[in-house]
Amino acid sequence: MQVGQRNLITDVPGLVVGNAGSEQYKTGVTVLTADKPFIASVDVMGGAPGTRETDCLAPENLVTDVDALVLSGGSAFGLDAASGVADELLAQGKGFEVGPVRVPIVPSAIVFDLINGGDKAWPENPYRALGKEALNNVDPDFELGSIGGGLGATTANLKGGLGSASLVLDNGATVGALVVVNPHGSVVVPGTNKFWAAPFEVNGEFGGQGVGQNFDPLNIPVNQKLEAFLERANTTIAIVATNLDLDKAACKRFAVAAQDGMARAIVPSHTAYDGDLVFGVSTRDVKLEDPLTDLMVLGHAGAVCLSRAIARAVFHASVGEGDTLATWGSL
Repeated sequence: MQVGQRNLITDVPGLVVGNAGSEQYKTGVTVLTADKPFIASVDVMGGAPGTRETDCLAPENLVTDVDALVLSGGSAFGLDAASGVADELLAQGKGFEVGPVRVPIVPSAIVFDLINGGDKAWPENPYRALGKEALNNVDPDFELGSIGGGLGATTANLKGGLGSASLVLDNGATVGALVVVNPHGSVVVPGTNKFWAAPFEVNGEFGGQGVGQNFDPLNIPVNQKLEAFLERANTTIAIVATNLDLDKAACKRFAVAAQDGMARAIVPSHTAYDGDLVFGVSTRDVKLEDPLTDLMVLGHAGAVCLSRAIARAVFHASVGEGDTLATWGSL
């Protein structure tokens, strides 16, 4: 395996990502879409998810093609970002065709970032407009850190953010991850600047600080989000994608395997206070050579990419006015 050219999820051919945000509200939206509809499923392991149209992604359900996925801030307000994306997709003539009507399929998930130092006294829900703007900003190249759905994200003790990473497999297929990092847990070993994901780092992509040592494995990192009074104000949401040709069941298994990457990079993860979930995506462009082996390697690569993407999100976070937590870089 080797890192993709961009080290972004958009190393998977055909995928593009767009971001939009408000510095005043300290929140934003990230959209992933493609040059053609793609197949997707989802796996939820957190105890407090916030989602839209995810039931249709179950392997036993009818819908196969998806037009876009949305990762948004804003808690329940942020679910409206998908409406803006759907409006704009419809204007572009995209969506599931039903007679004379097209219906864009836009599953989405949200994080809670409503108490992060931003002004949330908006005159009307801003997420529909942010979703439309994010879709209009899609590009293979995009920034990481305090941008899009990660603009207002926080971890237990540091600012969170938007992260991504990729790998090219030995069979030529590509795997990538995209994540909004806003967990109850910590991405660094307590008392250090060393990322839990350090064993999976490639080419010093998040500082090359090495692995934390001599820590108490039973010690739960202290949560500093509003002095831990808001334990429910969390969630990490992610997408893992590949150009290997997967059906919905295999996309589901891909997402399940990638959850390991979240657990390796955030301590604790998948708590009752997080809505942790992973979308699994296939653009269906590269045929499986050996289904059993290819799927095993794919799951491992997805987990590795997600661990790295989580650390990169926090590594690239930038200082903003009114922040309630420090950035990794500022320390």
